[in-house]
Amino acid sequence: MKPSSFVHPYIANSVPAIRQEMLAEIGVTNVEELFDVIPDRLRLKRDLNLPNPLLAETDLRKHVEKVLSKNTTCRENLNFLGAGCSQHFVPAVCDEIAHRAEFLTAYGSFAYTDLGKWQAYFEYQSMLGELLEMDVVSLPTYDSAIAVGFALRMASRITGRKEVLIAKTISLEKLSVVRNLCQPAAMPGHIDVKLVDYDHGRGTLDLVDLRDKLSSKTAAVYFENPSYLGSVSEGKEISDLVHENGATCVVGVDPISLGVLSPPAQYGADIVCGGLQSLGIHMEYGGLAGFIASGEEYLPEYPLQIAGITSTIRKGEFGFGYITHERTLYIEREKGKDFTGTTVCLWAIVAAVYLALMGPEGMKEIGQAVIQKSHYAAELLSKISGVRVLFSPHFFQEFVVNFDGTGRKVANINNELLKYGIFGGKDLTLEFPELGNSALYSVTEIHTKNDLQKLADTLRVILK
Repeated sequence: MKPSSFVHPYIANSVPAIRQEMLAEIGVTNVEELFDVIPDRLRLKRDLNLPNPLLAETDLRKHVEKVLSKNTTCRENLNFLGAGCSQHFVPAVCDEIAHRAEFLTAYGSFAYTDLGKWQAYFEYQSMLGELLEMDVVSLPTYDSAIAVGFALRMASRITGRKEVLIAKTISLEKLSVVRNLCQPAAMPGHIDVKLVDYDHGRGTLDLVDLRDKLSSKTAAVYFENPSYLGSVSEGKEISDLVHENGATCVVGVDPISLGVLSPPAQYGADIVCGGLQSLGIHMEYGGLAGFIASGEEYLPEYPLQIAGITSTIRKGEFGFGYITHERTLYIEREKGKDFTGTTVCLWAIVAAVYLALMGPEGMKEIGQAVIQKSHYAAELLSKISGVRVLFSPHFFQEFVVNFDGTGRKVANINNELLKYGIFGGKDLTLEFPELGNSALYSVTEIHTKNDLQKLADTLRVILK
């Protein structure tokens, strides 16, 4: 391929003379020499079929805006989608702090260069730890699914066992990630993943099936409270069974529920994990940050970064930095407990801002609002002919709506709702075929009484 003489306005070092100077510095004559290690059979023998570059910034902006205008967003539509990424109110101060340059641009630096960032990390861990009633909280993973996978691998190392039991109400996407982390092909550290059935009347973990599947091989039992389907379980009985078997109890939780629901630590959870998206983070790709929390005895098994506080030589002054950084792969390298790459620590700062703004009373008020509004919505929908709400009355935020009695498919109903500017619930027919023609609806603090009435009235019109 001939070297290009074109200077691209958005690609650094594309000036031919500068590029050639860089190549000379490393002792090669052209770029092609850098790719000699790639087998010829894997290399494309032609140029990529790409359009000409838009050189003017105004033209580029118009092009991107035209592409983005194709989106159908929650700003123009009433949204009842959730399933792990729900529409919550984001206070303006969360965006304001997140966009500050000293936080937004400080990615890979250390405690002695970004002092404010590290204190913010510590405050995030402290407030989330208080909410969870746990001693140790990690800095965020990419999402909650990775947090679950790491938590279960921690439990396997702690117990020396190679099997984990997972509640069948987990989302298939999250289960796929967990299996990838626990069952790496042709690699050491393989962990068998088995599913535990749920009570099809209540939506909670089936204790009989759990008893049958617990064994001396079981390292951990993982269930979510509230579950992916919204159901709330009595966790004490589950954790007692797990501990009687010598296993670790791992609980997934949505932290926004903890203003009204008991934290898992109170009913015996050893490790708690979940997502931060509900804590002041917009619904966006890359905003599904996850966390792991536990008692301090589990600290040596964390593969993740953790911020700590220490005194300095000046009385009354404090510094912040890594805790036992030597346990991570950044120090242990190939002997590291798990691979951890890019994390999403900016969301730790946003979550800290949100928790500080809300405080204990604010979290309680939000939790109460979510429970009241979601149960009110379920009551409205239950009055529609042919519509049933499953697993009531114990759920938080999300609930399953069954449409078998209407003779209509969820996909068809959702398409009709969209014509009225409404995003209906997530179609569950492929994930949970045993639930029939059902959808998962999410109702949060942002929904008004009129919003919920509009949903019910529109469904009545559609289902006539």
